[in-house]
Order: sequence, then structure tokens, then C-alpha cells
Amino acid sequence: MFDYSISTNCLAQKIILVTGAGDGIGRTAALTYAKLGATVILLGKTVKKLEAVYDEIIAQGSAEPAIIPLDLKGATKQHYLDMSATIVEQFGKLDGALLNASMLGDLTPFTQINEKTWDDVMQVNSTSQFLMTQALIPALLKSEIASLVFTTSTVGHQGRAFWGAYSVSKFAIEGMMQVIADEYENSSLRTNAINPGATRTKMRASAYPAEDQEKLATTEQIMPLYVYLMAEDSKSVNGKVLNAQ
Repeated sequence: MFDYSISTNCLAQKIILVTGAGDGIGRTAALTYAKLGATVILLGKTVKKLEAVYDEIIAQGSAEPAIIPLDLKGATKQHYLDMSATIVEQFGKLDGALLNASMLGDLTPFTQINEKTWDDVMQVNSTSQFLMTQALIPALLKSEIASLVFTTSTVGHQGRAFWGAYSVSKFAIEGMMQVIADEYENSSLRTNAINPGATRTKMRASAYPAEDQEKLATTEQIMPLYVYLMAEDSKSVNGKVLNAQ
């Protein structure tokens, strides 16, 4: 696992947005950030799941989070602009954004990729993140030290047979991250990407149904990197793809 010693309250007073916060890695990241002192903004498409995470955060004694129900497949540019404006209005700034939500699509030969599936995967994994990031950068620049974190995959820097649309969408994410990191290199905003690796999540199980999930890292075990990139210890790290395992 990524080796980082997490200190209590290392995220105190920070406002952090987490997408895909209702389940899996996003849920664990939201709970972890909140436990370390951050006020977390939970974004996801399923209100019931977001409310469950909200309740868990309150139960652990952390600051009250905010909830933004949003389906990335159907959200428009105006949705993201309104969201960013609301964040600035309520919190004055955004210190961090973990763009974690993504869609697997179908694992199939390239010539058999369904056009609708391709469009949906690109919309959720790339286009929505492009539009969201455009809207969020002004809010992030209001922070003295801001961190924008994308989520990639091993198939996002080395194409793999049958991973089609998902693989291509993650190549796009790594390119987007590098462009933004270079453009804002001399600013208060740093931009990086995390490759979580083989982790015990529903998406992993759907991709590898025969795999023994008990042999995989838990979402809690990969959190050191997720905390590091939001903490001020990583303020000089920019334009990197980092492996959580």
C-alpha cells in the first residue's frame, strides 16, 4: 500500500467534494476525510445511499456534510455551474475535489462495443468530468492550497483487450489531468490522478466475477494515498499518476 502516516485533523477546516460518494471508494473517502476534520460534499446519483453516508458521518461525530444528488449521465454544463456557485456561496471556497465516480460499461471485443454504451461511458467518465472541472476550478482557486484528484486505472495508461470504452475514457482522464496540471502549475491548484488498483468494490466484482474478493485490498486499506493528496503534505505534487497499491 501507499506509505503515508495519516495525522489526526490533517484535513481540518477543508471543504472537499467527493463524487460517487454513495458507495465503494467514494463512500470510504468521504467518511475518512470527514473523520480527519474536513467538511465533505457528497455527490452521487442515488439519494438513499448519500443519506446513509451522511448519517454515518454524523454518527462518527464529524462536521455535517452537504449532499448533491446528481446523475452524471444526464447532467448539463449548467448543473455544474450552479453547483459550483452554490459551493462558493455556502462555503466560500473548495479545498479539494475527488472525482471518483465512473462507469464500467461492457467488457467486449472492440468491434462489438455498443455505440450507446460507448456514449454513456464517455459521458460519465470523461465529458461530465470535463464539464464539472471547468465549473469547479474557480472555486478551487479560492483556496490557498487546493487539490483536484482524478481517478484512473491501469488500463488508462496501458490499453487492454476487451476493456474498450472504459480504457479509452481513462486515457482521456489522464490526459485531462496533465493538461490542467500544466496550465495551473504556478498557481495554488495541484492536479493529480489516483490508480486505486485491484480493490474490493462492486465494479471490480462485475469486471472479474470469478475473482476471490477476499484477496483484494479493502477500500479502507488504500486510503493513505487519498488522504495524502488532499493533505498539505502533497502541495508540491502536481501532474502525477500515483498508485494506491
